[in-house]
Amino acid sequence: MRDEVSIEDRIINALSSEAMPLFRREIFRFARISSGEKALAKAVLNELVRKGRVVRIKGSRYGLIDMMTLIQGSLMVHPEGFGFVVPDDPDEDDIFIPARAMKGAIHGDKVIARIERIDRRGPEGSIVRIVERERSSIVGVLHRSRAKNMAIVVPEDERFCFDIIVPQKDAKGIASGTAVVVRPSLGDDIDHDRGPVTGRIIEVIGDPQDLDVQTKIVIRSHDITDEFPEDVLKEAENLPEAVRKDDLKGRNDLRHLPFITIDGDTAKDFDDAVYVKKQKNGYILYVSIADVSHYVAPNSPLDVEAYKRGTSVYFPNSVVPMFPGALSNNLASLVPNEDRLTMTVKITYDAEGNVKRTSFYPSVIKSRRRWTYSEVKELLRSKDCPEEFRWMEELCDILNKRRIQRGSLDFDLPEPKVIIGLQGELENIVKRERNKAHFIIEEFMIAANEAVASFLLSRDVPALLRVHEPPDYEKFCDFKRYAESLGLSIDVPEDITPEFCQEIIKRARGKPYEHIINSLLLRSMKQAVYSPHNIGHFGLSSRNYLHFTSPIRRYPDLIAHRILKVNRRRIRKRPVYTVDELETIGTHCSQRERAAMEAEREMFDRLKVRYMKDRVGEVFSGTITNCTGFGFFVELDELFIDGAVKLVDLADDYYIFDKETLSLIGRRTGRQYRVGQKVRVILQSVNIQRRHINFIIV
Repeated sequence: MRDEVSIEDRIINALSSEAMPLFRREIFRFARISSGEKALAKAVLNELVRKGRVVRIKGSRYGLIDMMTLIQGSLMVHPEGFGFVVPDDPDEDDIFIPARAMKGAIHGDKVIARIERIDRRGPEGSIVRIVERERSSIVGVLHRSRAKNMAIVVPEDERFCFDIIVPQKDAKGIASGTAVVVRPSLGDDIDHDRGPVTGRIIEVIGDPQDLDVQTKIVIRSHDITDEFPEDVLKEAENLPEAVRKDDLKGRNDLRHLPFITIDGDTAKDFDDAVYVKKQKNGYILYVSIADVSHYVAPNSPLDVEAYKRGTSVYFPNSVVPMFPGALSNNLASLVPNEDRLTMTVKITYDAEGNVKRTSFYPSVIKSRRRWTYSEVKELLRSKDCPEEFRWMEELCDILNKRRIQRGSLDFDLPEPKVIIGLQGELENIVKRERNKAHFIIEEFMIAANEAVASFLLSRDVPALLRVHEPPDYEKFCDFKRYAESLGLSIDVPEDITPEFCQEIIKRARGKPYEHIINSLLLRSMKQAVYSPHNIGHFGLSSRNYLHFTSPIRRYPDLIAHRILKVNRRRIRKRPVYTVDELETIGTHCSQRERAAMEAEREMFDRLKVRYMKDRVGEVFSGTITNCTGFGFFVELDELFIDGAVKLVDLADDYYIFDKETLSLIGRRTGRQYRVGQKVRVILQSVNIQRRHINFIIV
């Protein structure tokens, strides 16, 4: 009997040679599938459809995607009903899908689309097949129906452009207006209209006005797991409560060194401790990171669950940790005055900050004290500052200067901080402080990450790197248009380098448009990802970089610890993971990181509309951050909150959008609204459900 691989090849060859879509029986005939192979051949054909290499079209025929004007990608739906297919191939353009051509596909689905036509706006098409339903459940708000035998759930995410009918027995005892999770019955048949969507309630979340319920809604909407399975909790409970004597074997004893931790005021997991010693001709930096890998074995329940999560997710009022608290807040947290197992990076520098030697080893430390960033800031300002802190400050300044000299980018953008009251209420949104203590830890963590990456790469050991590609030339040209509309002239070179971007930041420094330029420049950059293929880190201008310093909250750091442990003393490399395995891990962890970032961003959007809802009618000062054909966006100066001024609300004139100057220009008055312009606005309305904030010009 022929094997599965040969059957796959024969099916592909049959579809290719006939050069037309075929019925399944025709495929099997041309592929010479015997009667004994038919069951396996059906499974292989279904798998080819699932992978997107073959598409099943109307009439139950199958065709090769590569031979048809078909594109596979993810469907992003607009609240108005139309959408775009974002192709899996990044070199392909997004495909506009009119509402009439959705054919039952919903937001987030993996789909195959046919390009119907191409005009000046780009390709337009229709959905041919739903490859995979992205969402098995949807969060919504329950409303009582006049019909006694049913209730209606309205999806929280307006990109799900349908209501879900649930049986009355599901809604029994649930108050109208309650947030719930529904499993809709959607199917994947696109040959007919879907009709009313039905579903079943699988979880009751609670009152959407409650801040904790809002967090739970975001968690469920982004498919984030916030409860640990029983086997994971059991394994965590069986961990020792403290470091045992047997754990110290083979470790360097560094308990005599005055390590400290520096973290935020509300931090509970401390995974990095530092110590700097000044010498006659330079400095020695010790960075000790919690040795999570000592307690988490590969493929154990703890490991499997940590991989699934990929990262911890942080919200203003809570955290969804990667590991249970017994590990993340206790045994693997470098709390003061307790023995803790660590992996130490020791780097010796000369007086100019050149690396002279590096070494890596398992260790045991005892942190002297847990410091906060604000405490260290005040300590560095005092005359009685201990010399160890002065040494840290000196080394930080030296390393930062060298990093900036090589082209590393520092946008120094203000970040918002949400203040939550004692009763869990939203109190304020303020600017998050970045002081010298933050810079000290940032520089030392970058140094440790680079040291580990350079060590592993110098021995040709497969590792999971943190890489960052240069920006696309076309996207950077879009940034150039914005910059020049603000008055900053830029000649974009074919080879965009970190030094070139750094020069733009320097030229904008101190100018009224500095914040806008930095924001736009950051938006023009690609997102850093995890990969075993070293293309360097553009933003840091680093040739070798990975994540090593946060194994409590990032799975790639745990991978780096395992690889380093095995290879730190070996002359010959000993791969712990294959390149293929690292590619799979890197793709998954990059996806989970994006999901966490999107969830954290959405939570802030939910909080800011709630913060502004009682301030309708107030006057604010702000800056125009973007202009479009339907209006412009304003970011408020003090609150780090943005909203829209709609074109229809500019009642003094008819305004035309000028693409060249990226501004709105009044036909009669010639008045302009452009990016970077300071304006005064009145808060006109807040739509909490859609998370829209609307201003009008004073």
